[in-house]
Amino acid sequence: MSDYAADIAKYTAQVDAKAVETIVKYCGIALRNRDSSLVASSDPEELARVRDGFAAKKLGLTAEAADAGIRKVVDRMKGSNSKGRVTFYYLLAEETGTMARLA
Repeated sequence: MSDYAADIAKYTAQVDAKAVETIVKYCGIALRNRDSSLVASSDPEELARVRDGFAAKKLGLTAEAADAGIRKVVDRMKGSNSKGRVTFYYLLAEETGTMARLA
């Protein structure tokens, strides 16, 4: 859990441990595999999965709101070649004002 929080801390001042825990539980076994633990931000199909999966189901975002938030997160993380799924999801919730849904 601390590895995820440390990665998130690179992009935001405060890290909500409960939100991180909720995301980790949501992702489940996908985090065990290196490929599925990362978000391929250059792959439109991957970003559509994020939009239609986590953003819609967990955060309750519309497709338009999710796409706008995803673009912001991709821009925020553009210096990283390995965009961790937990970090990406956390920043998406932060960017879209939906952190309360992870409580």
